[in-house]
Amino acid sequence: MKTTLSSHIQVQQVQPRPTVEIHLPDGRVFSGPRGATAEQFLMALPEWHKTPIIAVVVNSELHELTHPILVDAYVKPITLADTDGARIYRRSLTFLLEAAFEQLFPELSLSVTHTVASGGFFCEVEGKQSLTHQEIKLLEKKMGELVSANLPFHREEVPLDQAIAYFEAKGAYDKVRLLKYRQKKHLVLYSLGDHRDYHHGYMVPSSGYLRWFDLTKMGDGFVLRFPRRHLPPSEFMPVPESPKLLETFQQYRSWLNSLGISSIGALNDAITDQRIREVVLMSEALHEQKIAEIASRIASSRAQTRIILIAGPSSSGKTTFSKRLAIQLLARGISPFALEMDNYFVDRVKTPRDANGEYDYEALEALDTNLLSLHLKRLIAGEEVQLRRYDFKTGSGVEGDTVRLSKDQLIILEGIHGLNPRLLPDIPSERTFRIYVSCLTQLNLDRHNKVSTTDARLVRRIVRDARERGYSAQETLNRWESVRRGEKLHIFPYQDFADEMFNSALVYEMCCLKPLVEPLLRQVPYGTAEYIEAKRLLAFLEWFLPFGDEIIPDNSILREFIGGSILAGFKIWKNV
Repeated sequence: MKTTLSSHIQVQQVQPRPTVEIHLPDGRVFSGPRGATAEQFLMALPEWHKTPIIAVVVNSELHELTHPILVDAYVKPITLADTDGARIYRRSLTFLLEAAFEQLFPELSLSVTHTVASGGFFCEVEGKQSLTHQEIKLLEKKMGELVSANLPFHREEVPLDQAIAYFEAKGAYDKVRLLKYRQKKHLVLYSLGDHRDYHHGYMVPSSGYLRWFDLTKMGDGFVLRFPRRHLPPSEFMPVPESPKLLETFQQYRSWLNSLGISSIGALNDAITDQRIREVVLMSEALHEQKIAEIASRIASSRAQTRIILIAGPSSSGKTTFSKRLAIQLLARGISPFALEMDNYFVDRVKTPRDANGEYDYEALEALDTNLLSLHLKRLIAGEEVQLRRYDFKTGSGVEGDTVRLSKDQLIILEGIHGLNPRLLPDIPSERTFRIYVSCLTQLNLDRHNKVSTTDARLVRRIVRDARERGYSAQETLNRWESVRRGEKLHIFPYQDFADEMFNSALVYEMCCLKPLVEPLLRQVPYGTAEYIEAKRLLAFLEWFLPFGDEIIPDNSILREFIGGSILAGFKIWKNV
């Protein structure tokens, strides 16, 4: 079907202008004047007012809706249900928040620090202990007024030296510090009314697109809530208390303060000032200190604790953490025994299938939880147990090692379901100690440009997959959406059940990973779905100065991804 835009786009012209066509994924074709924006083309869609379209992919390149269509093009609309659409919406919403905040509280400074599990950004105010409930509602009202006014987001490309001078005059020294390492000679600034700022990535065309948001007070700050990808835009999940997660983020921020690294610009300063070795060693010492604290807490509860359950999302460094925890326990005279959860997969023919008909190995029902629970109870009782081993080639369980544990010996059980209460329903909770491990970075570009914790894990995984499994970056990127879907179903909902949380983020890691991952990302073929994501990650990595891995300790969690770990051959002690 072919549709013209003559009724949708008003163009003053003396003579007929040449037209161009856009081809949509479903086969529809629209024609209109060359130079019309993607937004003007897509306004002709019947679903324009039903499905929020945030951006477009034009001939395999992601663009804003203000992008002019100059030649015939294949155009894919990007909505809130798409990863890129969600990112653009959240980035634009942060910009809207900044503008409203500056109007109401010009004497204060706003910082967007980290993500909240229910779908939001945790925000703090400098210059005041916290905003009151009334002030937060006033801020929310001001944002709503800006949305109703449907003000344009003006995009302007300015010379870098002018941008630096602008931010210096505003006292935005975190941005000045960041921009002095920028390689490009220009910077894109966005304006909303009198508010002007830099944001890393694309934006929506105007404030009217940002109809769905909410501000909720939390602790000493508040949460900017946004739509979730797989829910209706107007539907918000309840904000969880998550005191342990908030405490973990606060601890990491105190680590950053101890290191004197408040932003990526400060990290780059440490490299140029040749202080990076000190940063690396202090970062690793803080990790070891936290692992020692967890081991000490386990040791103090060993009278009742017999099982240590460790869970966390992909590429969080769970394997290295488990081994370093085992060493700390051994140093306290406690001999741990490692039991592999993956050996308790049900036979392949009994494995549940997902919505696509594929085997769903991440579902709890893919594990023989009854047999696992039985073996654990018998091991705790001091009985001899013939363990199960899963043969991944045949897809069936076979006889494993025969084991008898010594009195009071601890069992370490690592797996994605470790925090799920349904994993071991027959074992009293006081017999278990649950640990959540994740890479929860708070090292942001600046006060308003948050770095995604998911991106940090994704970069880790690309490097490890290439080194250990021979996967290309394209293959890892292709699998990542499925991995994330499994995490949201099976890991994140249970993180608050943890007795302890370990943040595996290392302040320096992107600088070390950069020279390893960039060549892999550049090999992703143009025109593929993964190319856009590879391009985004490469743009993000441009902000970091690189350094080699020779100063990284051989027991670092980062070694799990870059190689060279002294713990690679370390096996947690077994009594067989």
